[in-house]
Amino acid sequence: MASLNKVLLMGNLTRDPELRYIPSGTAVAKFGLAVNRDYTDRASGEKKEDVCFVDITVWGKQAENCNQYLSKGRQVFIEGRLEFSSWETKEGEKRSRLEVIGERVTFLGGGRRDEGGGAGGPAPRREAPRREAADPAPARGGARPAAKDAPAVADAGGGGDELNLDDIPF
Repeated sequence: MASLNKVLLMGNLTRDPELRYIPSGTAVAKFGLAVNRDYTDRASGEKKEDVCFVDITVWGKQAENCNQYLSKGRQVFIEGRLEFSSWETKEGEKRSRLEVIGERVTFLGGGRRDEGGGAGGPAPRREAPRREAADPAPARGGARPAAKDAPAVADAGGGGDELNLDDIPF
């Protein structure tokens, strides 16, 4: 029997991503997404808007990128899958949650206008949180190394022009 678990969402972050590391050292970021739907009420003919709030979880390098480049209000396109989890609290109450595991996150638009980067500029960069002593992460000899696939920006003698991320065609 065939089955498919695929979710496509486009919306705005309701909160800044929260980055953590599991004991194996893998990054995990969690954030909320608001997805709007405009429709016309059939009975009254009145235009209405409906909002759906979705919890998103992203893993690995993509989680670190989300933490670095995304902030509340930023628009994103998420491709992922639904995941249902249930548990029982210490008080014996049953709880459940349906969330989206983001397998691919595409950053859209710019950051918020009040962030200094303008509507077309990137969201401000944030440092990843330091690991707590209780988190048995693999030994790395101190600080996390820079990503090997991070782009290097060098002045090619162009008179000190700054790199504008909106000028990059991809």
